[in-house]
Amino acid sequence: MDDTTVRLTDDYYIVTAASSSAEVRVLKHDDSFGVFGRNGDIQHAGLGEQGIYHGGTRFLSLLAFRFGNLEPFLLSSTIKKDNISFTINLTNPDVYVNGSLILQRGDLHIFRTKFLWQATCYETLELVNYSLSPIELSFTLQYDADFADIFEVRGIKRRARGHRLPDEVTGERVVLGYQGLDGAVRRTEIEFVPGPEKLSASRAYFHRTLAPGQHEHFALTYLFKVDDEHSGRLTAAAALESAERSLKAKAAECQAQTSNDEFNRWLERSASDLEMMLTQTPYGLYPYAGVPWFSTPFGRDGILTALSVLWFAPRVARGVLSYLAAHQATEVIPERDATPGKILHEVRYGEMAALDEIPFGLYYGSTDSTPLFVMLAGAYHERTADRQFVEKIWPNIRAALDWLDNYGDIDGDGFIESARLSARGLAQQGWKDSWDAISHADGSLPEPPIALCEVQAYAYAAKQAGARIATALGNVEYARALQEQAGRLRDKFNAAYWCEDLSIYAVALDKKKHPCRVVASNAGHCLFSGIATEEYATRVAERLLREDCYSGWGVRTLSTKEMRYNPMSYHNGSVWPHDNAILSIGFANYGLKDAANKILTGMFDASSFFDLHRMPELFCGFRRREGESPTLYPAACAPQAWAAAAVFMMLQASLGLCIDAAVSQVRFASPALPSFLEEIRIQNLAVAKATLDLVVDHSFRGIGVERRDGDANVVIY
Repeated sequence: MDDTTVRLTDDYYIVTAASSSAEVRVLKHDDSFGVFGRNGDIQHAGLGEQGIYHGGTRFLSLLAFRFGNLEPFLLSSTIKKDNISFTINLTNPDVYVNGSLILQRGDLHIFRTKFLWQATCYETLELVNYSLSPIELSFTLQYDADFADIFEVRGIKRRARGHRLPDEVTGERVVLGYQGLDGAVRRTEIEFVPGPEKLSASRAYFHRTLAPGQHEHFALTYLFKVDDEHSGRLTAAAALESAERSLKAKAAECQAQTSNDEFNRWLERSASDLEMMLTQTPYGLYPYAGVPWFSTPFGRDGILTALSVLWFAPRVARGVLSYLAAHQATEVIPERDATPGKILHEVRYGEMAALDEIPFGLYYGSTDSTPLFVMLAGAYHERTADRQFVEKIWPNIRAALDWLDNYGDIDGDGFIESARLSARGLAQQGWKDSWDAISHADGSLPEPPIALCEVQAYAYAAKQAGARIATALGNVEYARALQEQAGRLRDKFNAAYWCEDLSIYAVALDKKKHPCRVVASNAGHCLFSGIATEEYATRVAERLLREDCYSGWGVRTLSTKEMRYNPMSYHNGSVWPHDNAILSIGFANYGLKDAANKILTGMFDASSFFDLHRMPELFCGFRRREGESPTLYPAACAPQAWAAAAVFMMLQASLGLCIDAAVSQVRFASPALPSFLEEIRIQNLAVAKATLDLVVDHSFRGIGVERRDGDANVVIY
């Protein structure tokens, strides 16, 4: 394999470059997102991912602010804490004419702001003269739109593309258009107020004279349209007001604050990132997976994100369940890896998906999404007692449970296997879906179908969850049958997967039922579901926290002792925050609070090194060294929904927090805060019809109830 390529699947990969995605700033709203350089420009740099995208297509591929041919100096830039706007402070370089200095560096302040709202990017530009003399200046904005599909940006080469439409330049407005091979017309409309002195299809030229202390303001609007989907535009002020109003409406929801300011910054950024990734769909809110490569609905990612934040934001789970139920497979479609009852893997939009140039338009190639869907439904019902909604999706829950037996168990041995039906589909269909993510101890790849250990664990938990829901809905016989099936699966699993000499579960069974005797983080997911025995759970936790697995920042996906270990790989030795969150809650489920807090502590330490305290999708698995930061993975998405949600699941693990809405009860099982947290305050925690403000201190002499509106009980055990 070429060293410049990081393969994510057999056929779909990202070509990487030397620069890291940490050098960009990100905005997102619904189906639009922007990836900018720190100076606010869009250029072909780093991974080549910069641009503004809408519906899976890049609508702006170049945006450059220049004084003539000179690039301004960057002073600072940041995404605001609420993720609404991106602000950039720039200044001029020294400018010479005929050897004489005519403009000294720092005389001119350039302030840029950007925000996204309803398929439109709004930018303001403010110039201020801080010198003692008038400044005559000219500047340009260069722009272009390549209308590249996101998979083209990722590296896929297409045989043919659509064609650019004639550019439209009228007064203060430019329209760049493209008609795809799918017949759709995509347009980028750029408007300048006030208008420039010269305007073309690629450049706007401005000439101004600024008196000392004078401010000059410019407003730029970039609007993105597919056919006639965009119904008019808002002014920048109206759009910003709408965005801020939407944010304020969520301020009354549950929030957590701690005694540690650094930890609070991580919490606040994670909450803002999660809110930004939530996208309005016809079925409710759905957390899109990650920017830039995965800003679309993913089944597994959405479910695990919803589970992570269920205790404080159950609305996310409702949207996820509703969306996935509406898109559940109802027939066998081999090219989509679809079988009746299966929950989707991902949905893609854009020209290549519409033309079936990629198989992911509506794709079902993940084995774990289906049992995870049932797990989420059971957890949501316990958290909210929303019987009406659960009754509505009960046919989907039944279909998912039936899928486990009818299609998930390919060879009828009682285990759930993964094998693709589509030659273009994913070879690996667990959460580690790189082509080489699952191997035997000698490094060889197992022959499919493959029965992943965590998928059996999820199937066990799904049957348990299905039984609880069936009982609540009065279907006692079906509930009993599911419980019996779960019990048999637990016994069979622990007998077949346990590797006594390794003190861990095999990562998978191959086609011939030979175990893949590899030490990997997958085994920790068996504690998350409850399928592990008490003895094995303790040993798995101990094994995963040894030095070959625990980097000092978190648990690696693969032990350093394994043949395929590579700390810079996607799945074979890297550290994933969501994976570690699942491990932490699994450890806590078995009373292993010290182990859970070790995970939280390592992740907290790592968070302080990441730009904006934003936890990335993954980072490299190199050993932690004194005075050094974690090593970034160059193609990692940031923000990533389940990475943002991870801190909330890890907090839940430390607190042993569980909410049973049916009896209006909040339970804390052996709460144990890590040493760096003296106190946690939880405000506006909704429990059935009640709302609580709670304070938890390190001594745990009691859980303080600072406010109680309605009838709800707090129990510590």
